[in-house]
Amino acid sequence: MDFTQSLIGGRLVRRYKRFLADVILDADGSEVTAHCANPGSMLGLNAPGSRVYLSRSDSPTRKLPLSWELIEADGVLVGISTAHPNRLVEEAIVAGALPGLTGYPDLRREVKYGVNSRIDILLEAPDRPRCYVEVKNVHLMRQPGLAEFPDSVTARGAKHLRELSDMVREGHRAVMVYLVQRPDCDRLALASDIDPAYAKALDEARAAGVEVIAIGCSVTPEAIRVNRVVEVV
Repeated sequence: MDFTQSLIGGRLVRRYKRFLADVILDADGSEVTAHCANPGSMLGLNAPGSRVYLSRSDSPTRKLPLSWELIEADGVLVGISTAHPNRLVEEAIVAGALPGLTGYPDLRREVKYGVNSRIDILLEAPDRPRCYVEVKNVHLMRQPGLAEFPDSVTARGAKHLRELSDMVREGHRAVMVYLVQRPDCDRLALASDIDPAYAKALDEARAAGVEVIAIGCSVTPEAIRVNRVVEVV
């Protein structure tokens, strides 16, 4: 995924009300408010003074034209926007870069299923069961090299796992994909201390036949690319 325009550098003042962030711009020292497309706690990724990068939208309907995209943390750039993971995973599937998710000629996004839910990606082929792919964004790292999910309690995430299990019971295939938007992690674990209910739901989903894949990204101010498989531990 390429950023269509050059990102705007600055320093984080504060992140607040979950979806807002104040940033001092490098260019002129002015303070702006940017949209933060991330409902989680962003634990370890919201320290005041951190270098951040923003994108600009030219849409006349946007109240906040700037969006927070990246932050420098632990010596690397980390993608914080939850608006991109579905697109990144779709690109990787189309490119044949995800083992086990090849051979499906039809790919659709945001298809209704379950109870008032939409699956992130639905893969279909004439001679194979449907494959339901749920995508979660990961950027928490509390131990070097170990990414963790989630960074806050996610009842919605647990609901999605139960619905994936239902799809397996109906004879379909279901895959949970964790997209690690940082280059310094080669392993993924559940943050069961943060959300034990989600950890329990994942254990139950795997027992029901839901598959789990974790993949990592390279992150630069020019692009975010899926570039490796991450070990699930």
